[in-house]
Amino acid sequence: MKLKKSLIISSLIAVSIPTYVYACASCGCSLSTDWDAQGISGAPGIRLDLRYDYLNQDQYRSGSGKTSKEAVNDQGAEVENKTKNNYVTAGIDYSPSRDWGINVQIPYIDRSHSTYGSNGGYPTDGYDTSHTKSIGDIKVIGRYLISGYNLGLQLGVKLPTGDYKKTFDSGDSLDRGLQPGSGTTDLLVGAYHFGSINKEWDYFAQTMAQIPTNFREGYKPGNSLSFNFGVRYMTYDLITPSFQVNIKHSGRDEGSTDAGADPGNTGGTLVYLSPGATVNIDKNFKVYGYVQVPIYQYVNGNQLAPTWIGTLGARYNF
Repeated sequence: MKLKKSLIISSLIAVSIPTYVYACASCGCSLSTDWDAQGISGAPGIRLDLRYDYLNQDQYRSGSGKTSKEAVNDQGAEVENKTKNNYVTAGIDYSPSRDWGINVQIPYIDRSHSTYGSNGGYPTDGYDTSHTKSIGDIKVIGRYLISGYNLGLQLGVKLPTGDYKKTFDSGDSLDRGLQPGSGTTDLLVGAYHFGSINKEWDYFAQTMAQIPTNFREGYKPGNSLSFNFGVRYMTYDLITPSFQVNIKHSGRDEGSTDAGADPGNTGGTLVYLSPGATVNIDKNFKVYGYVQVPIYQYVNGNQLAPTWIGTLGARYNF
């Protein structure tokens, strides 16, 4: 698709589930499926996107390397067992004109988590578990395209719609970083640019900052900044192969342990390589899939991280 045919930028902004909905603050999905910021969609109207992300945090990391549960236990720290995440995110996008639009993202979170705690009971005492199934925090993002420069600006808000008072199965309080929502209202500020390298290859670049504006019951998630760069091969009609580099930096959460915060073991920097493809069922309906493979992970303290992340989705243009 040539650049002149794809000047509309809608804002299916990297359906990156907010950092704080993961147990590991630096290990969330950073993939961009912001199709219009990539120069794919090309007309005013309504677009729907449904995306599924699978993320299994079963590898302990500290700093830029691996560690073990035994090493964490020797420090007297909490020994987490595993966190398995399933996310379904519905995106609704409306463009009244080629230059303006608004996007709403509604995430549903299915997360199971288990931990041995920090009382030195690993592994003989067994672990406490939780299983969360709930709507998360909704995002509303507006956009404006400076079409002469193929440059877009994004401004939005993450609303505190997700529950932040879930508990373990035992009744104990669940860490705030594991809750479906943060309880905070966050400012979203972004920009993107896209174009053609030649008749076969298109590219895009996108950045987004997420800035919590308040504490909620003694807790505030860390700021985050993401950057995505991608290319796609435009020769085939049926399938469009693509490749992304996804970078995300997250600050430490703020708050006390009494409020469920864990500043020492949150935040960090990740870099993923993400090959994928979009299948063009017809001009209005497309399905897509990606695999994210980490090539660099730096985490503060001790955190569970995934070895890969899988994404499947579909979108429809009215």
